[in-house]
Amino acid sequence: MRVSIEKLKIENHQELEDMLTKEMNQIEKDLTMICNHIPINDKATLDVLCHDENGQLVIVQMNVDEDDTMLLHGIQSLDYVDKFKSFLKATYNKQKIDDKQKPRLILIAPSFSDAVRSAVEGMKGLRIDLYEWEYLQLGDQKGLRLQSIFSLPPPMKEKPAEKKHEQKPVKNKDPEPEPMEEKPAPQPTMETPQKEPEEAFASKSEEEQPKRKLKLF
Repeated sequence: MRVSIEKLKIENHQELEDMLTKEMNQIEKDLTMICNHIPINDKATLDVLCHDENGQLVIVQMNVDEDDTMLLHGIQSLDYVDKFKSFLKATYNKQKIDDKQKPRLILIAPSFSDAVRSAVEGMKGLRIDLYEWEYLQLGDQKGLRLQSIFSLPPPMKEKPAEKKHEQKPVKNKDPEPEPMEEKPAPQPTMETPQKEPEEAFASKSEEEQPKRKLKLF
């Protein structure tokens, strides 16, 4: 029996929010909901405020249709939360909130225009993740499927330049005298006396024979 997958439409914003808040880990692992429905101004409302495992505040904005204005509302929510993050930490003191970090934004919609994708990609100093959702039915089972299509990592922190260890100048030392090579003492060579006449031999015997010179080494 072949079972087909059918795409369903969610027309109610509250229905989408209820489905997502019940399974926050489907959006991101270790994402904890703090509060929702925070009015930012006359037109913008922060849908869901969370924090991740590192305590960084995370704003989740969602929509049932493709809508470019959700990016604008999301940025307004970022500014609002960044301004009052110390107040939020004191108010929700049981939550793990790190007010030293800048908040980040997650946008969830069935699709995003090229204008939104290009705008998010060109932003500096902000982390904005885009997720597209699908509501699917397989047989009797229904479920929401999220797919990350764009994730902008936070700016890299510049590491402090490592101090190079300056090599201390080496003091010139007087060169050590090279060891003297011990030369082997020359072996005395025995000269074979030439045969001379007896007279000459007799006269030489009377004379003092030459002394042998010692060579120093």
